[in-house]
Amino acid sequence: MRHAFVTATGLTAPRLPQLPEMRAGLRAMLMALLLPLVIAGCTMPRGAALQSEVLRGTDAPDSEVQVVEVTRDTLSEIALWPAANAEPRQRWITTGAAPSARIIRAGDLVSLSVWDSQPDSLLTTEAQRSVDMSRIPVSASGKVFIPYVGELRISGLTAEQARREIQSLMAPIVPDGQVQLSVVPGARNTIDVVTGVARPGRVELPEISPTILSVLAESGGISTALRNPLVRLNRAGQAYAIPARKLFSDPAHDIQLRGGDRILVEEDRRSYIALGATGREQVVFFEREEITALDALSSMGGLNDSRADLQGVLILRDYPESLVRETGPAPRKAQVVFTFDLTSANGLFAARRFHIQPDDVVLATESPVPLFLQAVRLFRGVEHSVN
Repeated sequence: MRHAFVTATGLTAPRLPQLPEMRAGLRAMLMALLLPLVIAGCTMPRGAALQSEVLRGTDAPDSEVQVVEVTRDTLSEIALWPAANAEPRQRWITTGAAPSARIIRAGDLVSLSVWDSQPDSLLTTEAQRSVDMSRIPVSASGKVFIPYVGELRISGLTAEQARREIQSLMAPIVPDGQVQLSVVPGARNTIDVVTGVARPGRVELPEISPTILSVLAESGGISTALRNPLVRLNRAGQAYAIPARKLFSDPAHDIQLRGGDRILVEEDRRSYIALGATGREQVVFFEREEITALDALSSMGGLNDSRADLQGVLILRDYPESLVRETGPAPRKAQVVFTFDLTSANGLFAARRFHIQPDDVVLATESPVPLFLQAVRLFRGVEHSVN
């Protein structure tokens, strides 16, 4: 009802509303303006998106993103998908170490001593019963030149095999002669330890070829500063790799080395990105060979208790177009979002078995509950200001 009062002039004028009525009107107006914005999530300061915002539009037929809910039922099929970023982490020679003598290779230096006690020997004299032929180089074709014998191929033989072969060929000249042979390894009969150890350098092969663990030990061992080190072996144009922990744990992996082998020990460069309502937002490196979704959340500092949505943990992964398939165990689209519900035993066990791959993005979305509580506090603040 419109209120009126009589002025000094006797005219009747509308009466102004009282203070309680002004408060109620102002409060209603502010609520009407703020409520739609709060519901839309536009006014609340936050560090991550809501799950509904991230997945908005992914159910459309023309969406370029595939959404996969990870449960114990779907995990068995996901495990058959090809790796998005395939990196050979274990391609190794599986034969165990077996003692074997070093073989002669091109570039080695061979020294011979021929002993003959016959007085009419063609090689020796009465005063000197032996003749020495020192540091005879093994040619690129694997041959050496020996007087009275000619060129002889000895590459691929052990020192003992070469000695017997030379002594047999010299028998017509010195029937009672005895041959001694020694080999100084050349560049092709050495092992290069390039990086990742305390003392990198070139290691000469002893008479019996060493194993890879013994060479690593001789080089001072793997640097303790390396994160989850990977041991690489380059041999005859082939590359092999094995995690150091697996090399140490299985004696069958301690293979015997050959001349020309190269060993490199590298730090694990694989990483994933942590974002959202977590303890930290940054690039996180793999600390061990396999990281599960729960491991990743733990490495990220866990979920923020006051912000994170336990039903909205997402893992974003890019697959090459060449791996996309319409049927079979493969992604249907190049961009895949894996969703986890950590409020159920099903989701927790699935997250425990789901493996993170390099370059994944682990996103903990915001929970709408803190936003609602923040809105309530905002409304109370507005009401207090109006009062």
